[in-house]
Amino acid sequence: ETVGLAESLTGGLVGAALTEIPGASATFRGGLVVYATDLKVTLAGVAADLVAARGPVDPDVATGLAVGARTRLGADWGLALTGVAGPDPQAGQPAGTLFVAVAAPGDHPVVRRHMVAGDRSAVRREAVVVGLSLLRDTIAERG
Repeated sequence: ETVGLAESLTGGLVGAALTEIPGASATFRGGLVVYATDLKVTLAGVAADLVAARGPVDPDVATGLAVGARTRLGADWGLALTGVAGPDPQAGQPAGTLFVAVAAPGDHPVVRRHMVAGDRSAVRREAVVVGLSLLRDTIAERG
């Protein structure tokens, strides 16, 4: 099975982690680095009114990113991460807030909120671990 990504606060770190694995090209379709809020709409297909109403750091936005990654990249699974790396809050969310979502074909996406401690670099590194863990666990549960 294949996976596609939509990353915001991680800026491509999840894709980099996946492509460290030899043979990744057999399962990794690619990723959308949608760091800018408008790209969540134009590249990943998240509803503009949702992003306008709730901001980019939101569980439903994360879900929209995961679905968009799966469909737009032609993957079986979509993984998305959006959050606030810090040091300052964003859109009413404190630094360390992370929403991770996984979308599978024909199924309801899974989304989780996490609070990650540490400086900007630590938050981004831990977000990679949280994202890949949720993907692994969801595939294991549904596979």
